Amino acid sequence: MSLRLYNSLTRQVEPFQPLDPAAPTMYVCGPTVYNYVHIGNARGPVVFGVLAALLRRRYGALKYARNITDVDDKINAAALEQGVPISAITDRFAAAYREDMAALGVAGEFAPDIEPTATGHIAQMVEMIQGLVDSGHAYAAEGHVLFAVASFPGYGKLSRRDTEEMLAGARVEVAPYKRDPGDFVLWKPSTPELPGWDSPWGRGRPGWHIECSAMAGTHLGRTIDIHAGGIDLQFPHHENEIAQSECAHGGAVFARYWLHNGMLNLGGAKMSKSLGNIEKVHDLVRRHPPEALRYALLSAHYRQPLDWTDALIEQSVRTLDRLYGTLRDLAAIEAAPAIPQAVEDALDDDLNTPLALAEIARIAGEARKATDPSGQARLKAELLGAGLALGLLQQAPEAWFNRGASGDDDARIQALVDERAAAKKARDFARADAIRDQLAGEGILLEDTPQGVRWKRA
Repeated sequence: MSLRLYNSLTRQVEPFQPLDPAAPTMYVCGPTVYNYVHIGNARGPVVFGVLAALLRRRYGALKYARNITDVDDKINAAALEQGVPISAITDRFAAAYREDMAALGVAGEFAPDIEPTATGHIAQMVEMIQGLVDSGHAYAAEGHVLFAVASFPGYGKLSRRDTEEMLAGARVEVAPYKRDPGDFVLWKPSTPELPGWDSPWGRGRPGWHIECSAMAGTHLGRTIDIHAGGIDLQFPHHENEIAQSECAHGGAVFARYWLHNGMLNLGGAKMSKSLGNIEKVHDLVRRHPPEALRYALLSAHYRQPLDWTDALIEQSVRTLDRLYGTLRDLAAIEAAPAIPQAVEDALDDDLNTPLALAEIARIAGEARKATDPSGQARLKAELLGAGLALGLLQQAPEAWFNRGASGDDDARIQALVDERAAAKKARDFARADAIRDQLAGEGILLEDTPQGVRWKRA
């Protein structure tokens, strides 16, 4: 099976065919770095990172860019409140974002190789805006430059709504300097206390939408293969990107495949900072095993909503306990990771990660039943390879089960486990039960296996 992706532009699942098979291109909308991101913001980087790894395996190369928005009104407000330059805010939270994404496994082949910043591309934005003004697609008014929506007949082709319907469902700034209510800002003036850059229209700063167009064009070219992001960005952000990019580049198609991930829900509503119903990645990775969070994000198809609950995290931890337990039982078997074709086929089917995870469970089930060394080696290789394709099961089983523990504490717990086993052998069941209860009170779970008693932290 060849890779097939659901294209939001055509509303169809289509075979993926890059413009240049030697160098496919992908752009994913990144964060605005004024605070820690929530777990909903991590779904795209995790899922589209799996796609990036797949493309790199398939084509041998990929130009993958994910931007950092480091100039924005929220950033400006935070900097003014704290009395610091915007870089003090953005440098801190961009670093935190990279750290949090790496904790979730968005690293190596799952990570972008290009991370452009908005402030590093002001000159390219000014050049693009000037070209839009010169071609009649934008106009200057009262220190602002605005894109003239009416100048682009294809406006609305991504969200498939007419202009009136789109504007009714979106927050549109009403301003007297606009020719049309739907016209959007490309450049806006900055007062002395705000960050700004010199331009033909005075000192100012870019609008949000122009940033991605300029960065994508600079690093990936006029036409990119894949543009991805959250479904909440489809309108107006992605719609506006298409309009300004295609007008700036003589009508060249901006992106050939548009991928949108569904939202995470918490407490029955879409996870949103404005609603306050968020779980920050920075906090979650300190309370739960990051690999379990990654597993949870991959547990539903990326285009579907995902209900984020404590039960989902707990189930993900228990599933990984079983999988790592299987690998621990196969520790004496030598095997190198080999991605099974069934897993590749699942990912080729519009990134069907739930199907891929089901295949992992099936392989692990067979491995637990296998007794022949050659069969055990084959199944261990497949289990490791299937995990590799999804960024799972790549740490040593001992590291998974002993997470957060010191060596001294491990030795103490093992001594208690050994003492309990000796007490049971001596039929001192009262002492054995007392040790079991002590360990349970510390959150240590005991598991009887054919290889003896194993323990793990709850």
